[in-house]
Amino acid sequence: MAMKQGDAFEAKALSEEDKASLPDVYVDDLLMTLKYFIDEENAHLWIKEHEVCDRCEHKPCLTFCPVGVYTEGSDGKIQVAYQSCVECGSCRVGCPYLNIGWELPRGGFGVAYKFG
Repeated sequence: MAMKQGDAFEAKALSEEDKASLPDVYVDDLLMTLKYFIDEENAHLWIKEHEVCDRCEHKPCLTFCPVGVYTEGSDGKIQVAYQSCVECGSCRVGCPYLNIGWELPRGGFGVAYKFG
């Protein structure tokens, strides 16, 4: 699958006025406010077919997750640490082969946001 091209997909610099209006926010600080209720019995994220990942050239799953849920094991297989998932949904659209299974954690489990 080829990467999309064109003006809408090019990075644009922020104006000085926009930069000045942004608060100093660090993702690591925000992640520290999260509470996790881990469901050890049911994973809500999984790789559907590891053979598809083996053939994937760029492995974008290793970079698109903001908390690094996806890593490559010593055996070359993609590993999923679903326990640290912040349920942002980026994996639902980030895999070019739609090879990541994703569902909301069952009731009472998952991430709890402190401010909303």
